Amino acid sequence: MKRLAWLLLISILFFGCVSDTQGTVVNQNNSTTLPQNNSIDENITVEVYHFHGNHQCQSCIKVGELAEKTVNTYFTDELESGKLVFGHINGELPENKGLVDKYGVTSSSLWIGTYVDGEFHKEQNVNVWYKINDEAEYLNYLKGILEKRLAGDLN
Repeated sequence: MKRLAWLLLISILFFGCVSDTQGTVVNQNNSTTLPQNNSIDENITVEVYHFHGNHQCQSCIKVGELAEKTVNTYFTDELESGKLVFGHINGELPENKGLVDKYGVTSSSLWIGTYVDGEFHKEQNVNVWYKINDEAEYLNYLKGILEKRLAGDLN
């Protein structure tokens, strides 16, 4: 029983949330090299990953759903060309360890990785958590961030 309690505590600390909802799993390439794409500017590529555990609270689910809606609504061409990559990543699965390590993930989170001229820059976006109750604000905010990253603006 102590072992189960310990595992639960570690899971909560690592992923921040526990509920009965299963997360979506998308296997991704764990490489840190510049992804291949057919876009006009091949010097910039952006990855957007919603990291989660096996169990997610409603807020965690919403962060991922709205991120996916943002990229699918505003960045279809970039997704198709490979200039933008999106995924829901279950950080508890062994096959996703490379991405978890690459981004330094410690809990449910939204991360943006930008490759500019072959250099990798990563950032955890915590502001999205404050916008989950206003879908339009969330989409507009994340759209603006992704437009900047796709233009090579890391500020």
